[in-house]
Amino acid sequence: MKFVLAIGGNWYSGWEAIQKAVPEADKLGFWGFVMPDHYMWGSNMGGDSTLDTWIALTYLAALTKDIRLGTLVTPIPFRSPSILAKMVSSIDRISQGRVLLGVGAGWSQVEFEGYSEWNEPKIRVDKTQEGLELILKLWQEENPVSFRGNYYHVKNAVLDPKPSQRPYPLLLFGGSGSRMLRLAGQHADICFIPPWAKGSPTSLKEIVLKEARLYGRETKISFADLISLLSYPPSFAPKYDRQTYADGVKRAKENKINYLIVPFSEENYLDSIHDFAQNIISDFDDTK
Repeated sequence: MKFVLAIGGNWYSGWEAIQKAVPEADKLGFWGFVMPDHYMWGSNMGGDSTLDTWIALTYLAALTKDIRLGTLVTPIPFRSPSILAKMVSSIDRISQGRVLLGVGAGWSQVEFEGYSEWNEPKIRVDKTQEGLELILKLWQEENPVSFRGNYYHVKNAVLDPKPSQRPYPLLLFGGSGSRMLRLAGQHADICFIPPWAKGSPTSLKEIVLKEARLYGRETKISFADLISLLSYPPSFAPKYDRQTYADGVKRAKENKINYLIVPFSEENYLDSIHDFAQNIISDFDDTK
């Protein structure tokens, strides 16, 4: 099992803790670190004082050596996919192949209206599918690259250097809608079906695997889960208790989860990460 440190938001107020915690997590054996990619959350979800996640991850790449860095997740329709492809490729080069691109369709109307363009769910998924197609072309095909879709167009685009990872950076899909699950079956390296998704985890997972079989990818997809604790929901990161977290890891292991996403509350944040790594990761880690 691989362990992925997570935070609940990319708020500026938490930055001091993040820039201390991620280098420590790197030293302590966490496989990855992910943070949400939002410009605006709204007053009822923590406020709108945020950092650009990809710039923050670039800074963290310079402070770390081995840990994977990525998003949970990036709303693909929020930005120009071609510019996002360039951003991620650049960070992958700078970090020597440690980037993880989270793939989502977006859900926050307020931030799309503030910085981009809000569309109905069908169009957002259409844009996600087409945007990902463009990103993969830019990452893999020889320059120059041209593309004409319903929503995105590029003419003689040169993306150089290409990402360090081959054939391209790992893709982490997050979501639960049937179309996004099928898209995960086609492209995901890692699929995260959130515990608050509607429908049984088994049936949602089967949608992914059924689609993957059509593309000969069933053995190429791993599944991620959020550490299962008694207080979920509503708390994304309850107060740390070693035994409770250990029980959650054990359940994930029994369920054959490959990647376990582990959040911690702000209270005693660094101490909790150290305790978890020293007393739990060593018993379950399969990265060594």
